[in-house]
Amino acid sequence: MSEFVAWPKTPRLFRDITITEKIDGTNAAVRFTPGMECSLYAFESLPHGNDVCWIDGRVWHIGAQSRKRLIYPDADNFGFARWVFGNAAELISLLGEGLHFGEWWGQGIQRGYDVGRRFSLFNTDKFGHLKGNFVGGVRVGAVPVLYKGPFSTDAIENALVDLSFYGSQAAPGFANPEGVCVFHHASRQIFKVTLDDNDANKWEVKS
Repeated sequence: MSEFVAWPKTPRLFRDITITEKIDGTNAAVRFTPGMECSLYAFESLPHGNDVCWIDGRVWHIGAQSRKRLIYPDADNFGFARWVFGNAAELISLLGEGLHFGEWWGQGIQRGYDVGRRFSLFNTDKFGHLKGNFVGGVRVGAVPVLYKGPFSTDAIENALVDLSFYGSQAAPGFANPEGVCVFHHASRQIFKVTLDDNDANKWEVKS
C-alpha cells in the first residue's frame, strides 16, 4: 500500500518581509547548550576540553560551525572558532542558549570592508537591540535592517538603489556593498539579490 504524502501548505506572497544588507564575509554559527548544574569546584575537578565552560552554577556546551562543517580552533574558518571558544562565557551571557547564525566578516575576509572583524547575526528580531557590543575585540550585532513591512518589489529595488548610491550601512563609507537578503516571514525563506552581474538588469530602475 502506498503512503499518503500531503501537498505542503502554500504561504501567501503578500505578507511581511524584512530586507537586510547582505554582507560579503563567511557564513558562521555558534551553538550554546546548557548542561548539568554543578559547583565551580566540581567543574574544575572533572576532566573536560575547551568545548565546555562554567557559568553561574551550570555547565555549558560550546559549538561553532561554518556553512558546511563543524569548526574548531585547530580546524578553523578565518579564526571564528578560536574567537568563539576563547570568549564563550561572554558570548553565552550576550546571546543565550541556542544555535545562532550570522556573518563573520571584516579584515582579511572577502571584501574586507576596511573594518576589523565583526559577527553580524541574521535574526534581527532577536538581536536587533545589540548596538556596538564588543566581545574579545570583535563587534557583535545584527545585520542592518533596510526595510520591514508588507512584501513589495519597490521596497527591494529602493534598498538596492540606496546601497548602490550611498554604500554599505554595515560599514559606512564602504562603496561596494554586496546586495540584500529578503526574509519572507510567512514562508520562513530567505532570498538574495546582489549588485553584481548575477542580478544585473533584473531590478534596476529604468531611466
